[in-house]
Amino acid sequence: MSYARIAIIGANGMLASMLRATVSETVALHLYDLPEFDITNATQVDTVLGDLQPDVIINCAAFTQVDNCETQQELAFAVNGQGPANLAAVAKKIGAVLVHISTDFVFSGDATTPYNEEAVTNPLSVYGASKRQGEQAIINSGLAEYYIVRTSWLYGPNGANFVETIIRLATEREELGIVADQTGTPTYTVDLSNAIWCLLDHSASLVQGSEFGIYHYSNDGACTWYDFACEIISQLRQANVALKVKKIKPITTDEYPVPAKRPAYSVMSKEKIVTATGLNLPPWQESLTRYLKGRLKN
Repeated sequence: MSYARIAIIGANGMLASMLRATVSETVALHLYDLPEFDITNATQVDTVLGDLQPDVIINCAAFTQVDNCETQQELAFAVNGQGPANLAAVAKKIGAVLVHISTDFVFSGDATTPYNEEAVTNPLSVYGASKRQGEQAIINSGLAEYYIVRTSWLYGPNGANFVETIIRLATEREELGIVADQTGTPTYTVDLSNAIWCLLDHSASLVQGSEFGIYHYSNDGACTWYDFACEIISQLRQANVALKVKKIKPITTDEYPVPAKRPAYSVMSKEKIVTATGLNLPPWQESLTRYLKGRLKN
């Protein structure tokens, strides 16, 4: 990788911690997070990153608590909308590449086949709308060299996520009711991190301004939350983990009311990133196996 200096924003989060663990040894990483660094503060962003002059800025900072975004709309749009605008402005000024992490929640979920990068966005929630605003801010900033990487159903070490929730509940309860009418794709942070490094390796050798833009990345395949939970529990049982759960019951979205609406279908096409980089896409079940093996070993 020919990028020598990389700033990671939101450095204490689940994805950022994996980026830190998987980065090339030749790269100098500079880590920023709250409370010392606030992406909603345009002056601070400009001063700190202007002084650092990184080659790449990776934005992992976001307000990702989907239901809390409904009641904290101002904060959601500040962090997820204005924050990326501030980063894009400084990236343009200093000539840095900006990598921004976005979400499948920018889509309405009305599709029946995987969304590609050009698909119309029509979010159902404040979270999705705020993330779309962040994407649009970058696209409209005049910055040529950016990657917006949309991902979905992210899990990994060092963060709250669906896999950890199911593991906890399966050791506490005999019966679980899991939503079975929302379809998407899980993504392991190791695989997403590798995809990001792969994109940056790729862009380092690009003709200036070509092939930047929006990319989708998740693991391969699709499932419902119910399918995902069943697979987690099945793999734990195969590994002889003691569980209390006896029954997993499929339920509808209506039976599990939450403040924010979720897309019923948010599977994304990864054809663009595979064509651009030659990346191998691991099936979601295989990635889950790697995560659980590593977790149980530790």
